[in-house]
Amino acid sequence: MMERAAILDFLRTASAEKRSELFRLAEDTRRRNVGDAVHLRGLVELSNYCRANCAYCGIRVGNTQVRRYRMEHDEILPCVRLAERLGYGTVVFQAGESEHFLPGVWVEELIREIRKFSGIAITLSLGERSTEDYQRWFRAGANRYLLRFETSNPALFRQLHPGHPGLETRKNALLRLRQTGYEIGSGVMVGIPGQTWEMLAEDIQTFVQLDLDMIGVGPFLPHPETPLGRGGSGEVPNDEETTLRVVALSRLVCPRANIPSTTALAVVDRRAGHEHGLACGANVIMPNVTPEKYRQCYEIYPSKATTCEAAERYDQELKTRIRALGREVGAGPGTSPHFLQNRNKEV
Repeated sequence: MMERAAILDFLRTASAEKRSELFRLAEDTRRRNVGDAVHLRGLVELSNYCRANCAYCGIRVGNTQVRRYRMEHDEILPCVRLAERLGYGTVVFQAGESEHFLPGVWVEELIREIRKFSGIAITLSLGERSTEDYQRWFRAGANRYLLRFETSNPALFRQLHPGHPGLETRKNALLRLRQTGYEIGSGVMVGIPGQTWEMLAEDIQTFVQLDLDMIGVGPFLPHPETPLGRGGSGEVPNDEETTLRVVALSRLVCPRANIPSTTALAVVDRRAGHEHGLACGANVIMPNVTPEKYRQCYEIYPSKATTCEAAERYDQELKTRIRALGREVGAGPGTSPHFLQNRNKEV
């Protein structure tokens, strides 16, 4: 594992030379371990109902200004077909955490309906659920699961997630997902009020400890209808530069993981946020294929809903931008090389 001191040095440095060295090392590592392909995942935001009251999230249960929705199966299946038509090897189902509006059987039936006509990889991001739900969804045909921990500091985690039993419960859920057979992903926010450089360095080392196949890193973006809506002071800035350093360091410590250039980066830098992430070790982008009437309601942070144009028009623009970087658009499911390596060890 990369030493804490080396991580902190790269995070804190004011040297342009040191910064360039970090990004060069990350790109060399990315090229050798996951190649030049940029894999596209079609994101579908199933529902914004949520039982949690996270202090940073715009769809928290305490936000009464949100127009709530849940897509039905007959609305979701066309999104999957659209993702396939655009050549995406994966569809990602994201939603607020709600067993009432997203019952385990309802999700299982959705997955089975998709498997009747498609072999597309299915990634779920539906929060902490029972082992029974994880297992039934995996048996039905789901492949991957995303569950962010946001910070590895237990005290800061409690502040971000009031009413949650704690960080170890989140880590235990990731372990249960791994044991079920999923390709697992997690990630953190950069620049959370109260976050220190030491905490951020611990986050990066936690990626290794959790043996992650996928890592998502984005800047903290304050939402006005949350307790952290005004932001706050802290050692770590929630800017593009710091986020890119964390993306690059994530690539160095987890060389075979899939790492997206996140939508949050594209919010911070609308002109070239995705490109900058791809130039620092990232190899995945998740275009939004949610119907526009719902997309505007899934505002976990401000301006998120306006980052994409209509799916097909945006798709063509995105692929052109990827090729302009000298990269190629990935084909197939784009399974994490780290996951494949671990699976081969078990055989």
